[in-house]
Amino acid sequence: MLEDFFIVPAAAQRLRSCALGVHLDGFCTQLANLGYRRATIRYKLWVATDLARWMVGAHLAVVDLDERRVEEFLSARRRRGRTYRGFRGTVLLLLDRLRSAGVVPTPVATCDDSPMAILLARYEEHLRRERALAESTIAGYLPFVRACVTERLDGGAARLDSLRPGDIRDFLLARVRRMVPKRAQYMGTALRSFLRFLFLRGETGTDLSLAVPTVRQWRLSSVPRHLPARDVRRLLRACDRSSATGRRDHAVLLLLARLGLRASEVVALDLDDVHWREGEIVVRGKGLVRDRLPMLPDVGKALSLYLRKDRPAGGSRRVFLCGRAPHRGFAHPSTVSTIVARALVRAGLAPAMRGAHLLRHSLATTMVRRGASLAEIGQVLRHRSPNTTEIYAKLDFSSLRDVAMPWPTSRGAR
Repeated sequence: MLEDFFIVPAAAQRLRSCALGVHLDGFCTQLANLGYRRATIRYKLWVATDLARWMVGAHLAVVDLDERRVEEFLSARRRRGRTYRGFRGTVLLLLDRLRSAGVVPTPVATCDDSPMAILLARYEEHLRRERALAESTIAGYLPFVRACVTERLDGGAARLDSLRPGDIRDFLLARVRRMVPKRAQYMGTALRSFLRFLFLRGETGTDLSLAVPTVRQWRLSSVPRHLPARDVRRLLRACDRSSATGRRDHAVLLLLARLGLRASEVVALDLDDVHWREGEIVVRGKGLVRDRLPMLPDVGKALSLYLRKDRPAGGSRRVFLCGRAPHRGFAHPSTVSTIVARALVRAGLAPAMRGAHLLRHSLATTMVRRGASLAEIGQVLRHRSPNTTEIYAKLDFSSLRDVAMPWPTSRGAR
C-alpha cells in the first residue's frame, strides 16, 4: 500500500524501516477509506515517522503509546518549533488504528463509585430505558442535574431525603438571571425530571418537582419568523448545482423546505431510511419516533443525483457526509443551520432568523396562506400536540380580518 503513494520505491522502504513501519500499510488503507487525498496521506505518514523517531529517542515501544505519550511527543515538538496543523489529529488517529488492530491495549475505564456517579448513572439509565429520551436530550439534562447534586447534596454524599423545596428554588434563582428564558425553561425541565425520578424511586418522601418554579414566557406572543414562498424559491436557486457541495446542499435545503424536516432529522437520515420503491422517507423524529413521509419528485431527484454522483465512498451509512476528509456524517445539527445561513447569504436574503427552522416555519406559513387547516399543518410537521400548531393561526390574516373587531374612531366615539 505504501508504494502507491510514493514514486521512488526507496521512500516506502524507509518508512517500513521505522519503529511503526509494519503498521503503516494498514494506516494508509484507513486514510484512503476516509477519503484523504494522496498529498494529505503522504503528510500524515511523515507525521507518523516523526513520531517513530521520537519514540526511539525516548526508548518507547509501540505498546507504550497512549494519550499521555502523545502529549509528551507534541510538547517535545512544540519546544523545537516543529508542530504543524493536523499533528494532534494524525497521531490520535494512528493511535486509534493501533488499538483497533490490538497492537496497543485499550485503556481500562476507571470505575467511579462515588455517590454522585452512582446516582447519575441510575438517573441516566432511567432516562434511556424508561423515558426513551434521545441521547442529545440526556446529554443536555445531565449538566444541570450534576450541578444540583454537587451544590445541594454535597456531591451525592448527603441524604437524598434531606433535600428541601427551598434548596431547589435557591439553586434555580442563582442561575436563572444569567440565562435566556428558553435556556432557563430547559433547566427547569431537567430538574423536574430528576426530582420526579427521586420520588418514584422512593428516595424522597414528597414530589419536589412541584417546587420547581416556572419561567414566565408568554405562549403565542410572537409570529413565527418565515420566508415568503418566492424567497424560498430564490434560496433554492442560489445553490451552485454545478459542484458536488452545491448539489448536496440543494438536497438538504429541499428536505427542509418541502418536507419540513428538523436539522437533527436531516443529520440522522440513513441510507436505509430512503425507500425508493415505496417513494417514502423514514424520518427519525423526536422521542425516538419514526414517521414516514412521501418522497416528493424534486426531493427524490435531488437525493438520487447526490447519492449517485457526489456522495463520497466510505463506511458511514448516513445520507449526508462531509465533503472534505474524513468523510463522515454531520457531527451536529448546527452544520445544517450553517448550510441554510450560507445559502441565505448567496441569495441576498437577510431575515432575522437564519437557522434551519426558518424553512420549517416557511413551509407552515405557505400552507396557511394556501388554505390548509391547522390539523393538516400539524400532520405535515409531525406535531404530537395540536397546541404546538396553534401559533400558525396568527398567520391566517384573511380569517383574522373576518373576526377582528372594528377599531374605534373619534368620529364614532360618544
